[in-house]
Amino acid sequence: MDLRRLVCLLAIFCLLTGFCDASALEAGDVCVAVGADLSEDQIKDVYEIFGKKRGEVPEVTVTNAEERQYLEGLAEESVIGTRSVSCACVEILPADSGLRVEVSNIGWCTEEMYRSALLTAGVKDAELLVTAPFEVSGTAALTGIYKAYEDMSGQTLGEPEKSAGTQELVVTAELADEIGSSDAVSVVNELKLVLGQTREMSDEELKEQIDEIASDIGVEFVDSQKEQLVSLCRTLEKLNVDELKEKAEQVRETMEKLNEKAEQVQETVQKLNEAKDKAAGFIQSVQKLLSAIMEFFSSVLNK
Repeated sequence: MDLRRLVCLLAIFCLLTGFCDASALEAGDVCVAVGADLSEDQIKDVYEIFGKKRGEVPEVTVTNAEERQYLEGLAEESVIGTRSVSCACVEILPADSGLRVEVSNIGWCTEEMYRSALLTAGVKDAELLVTAPFEVSGTAALTGIYKAYEDMSGQTLGEPEKSAGTQELVVTAELADEIGSSDAVSVVNELKLVLGQTREMSDEELKEQIDEIASDIGVEFVDSQKEQLVSLCRTLEKLNVDELKEKAEQVRETMEKLNEKAEQVQETVQKLNEAKDKAAGFIQSVQKLLSAIMEFFSSVLNK
């Protein structure tokens, strides 16, 4: 076989296997997703928040119609709205770095909700900044992250995974209104850890499982909330449950670390308050002593 033929065969092999894919994700790759209904000045403000200069990084635009493709039928109309405003900056991190999420001006979705939902959708090893020029729900940003991630990789995330991630975000956000963000994420995450078992459960058995998880966390659900979780669980069961379990373990570890930090902060604040009280008590004692000394000398001088 001559050299020219060998090179051609290698090139074909590389194209077929993806080894020569120029769009493959690399650490440091960046893409910004912008809401289609922002003004030029608002987009400029968003880029300043991201610390990027427009024109120097790839940009994708997200419309309300694209947003509705995933959210319609899952979220309330008031949440979806009629305009696409929230934005996201996606930067690829080295392998096994996990997902880092930071939000600002987002009133409906928290960092933990985005992280868990995006892991379900197949996004990994990235730093995500989500914001808007004013407070919004943040639903457009999820679609924007999907779009930016696909634009950088040159590959499409699975539609079942993206739909499941969106459903998870909506269910978690709605539960959070009643029980708080951290507990809502924990409940959904614990369900992911037993997906292999829930496949064999009836809906009633699954509701009992949900009650057990809720009891362990210290919350309680009404029937409509259990129905939401059953529906989400049935959607997640259609995905790769082993991968979801592995990702759920990562989320659990992250949340445990966050809880530890929160406890440490609380302890520090408590100690500072105690020190403040002691200092206030000491100052009060000194003031009383000085007052007594002044009264003593005043009485002596008056005599």
